[in-house]
Amino acid sequence: MKYDVVDLIMQDHREVERLFAELTDHPEKRPLLTPVLCGLLVAHSRAEETEVYPAAKQEAGESDEVEHSQEEHAQAERLLAELLDCEWDSPRFDAKLREVVDAVTHHVEEEEKTVLPGMKRRLSAERRHELGEKFAQVRADHLGDIPGQASREELLAQARNLGVQNASSMSKSELQREMQKAGS
Repeated sequence: MKYDVVDLIMQDHREVERLFAELTDHPEKRPLLTPVLCGLLVAHSRAEETEVYPAAKQEAGESDEVEHSQEEHAQAERLLAELLDCEWDSPRFDAKLREVVDAVTHHVEEEEKTVLPGMKRRLSAERRHELGEKFAQVRADHLGDIPGQASREELLAQARNLGVQNASSMSKSELQREMQKAGS
């Protein structure tokens, strides 16, 4: 079966929104759902960063939007790592969850108004289906990954999406610093 990458991304967005509502409305579910949310968002981000954003940037002319989206991914990943460090039933968790919800909701709204419509307009259905297969595979490979644990190759893809000069000559720690700057 063929899946349009834009549809797959939007399905993930709806699932994240559902998880946000569960975490907000049912604090007793936080010990089980917080890792699910983090794993889904990290896997979704890795798939977009390695497969979707390069195509959106190079083939769909969404360069500025991709760079901005990559910055928002870095911010979200930093916030997710901080969320995992909170006690489930603490006021700090509530405050950090609100930050995550606000940041990710903002990102989703922008992506659904700019990058995804641009891809729908400028990429053929065949290309979107090809990207859908790649997105689904990379996403599946990264389900359960922990925020803040990107490999050098993943950090390099993120740096390229941001347009970081000389990224390929940077060490993993240098790339991590660049991503931390982007997420600040």
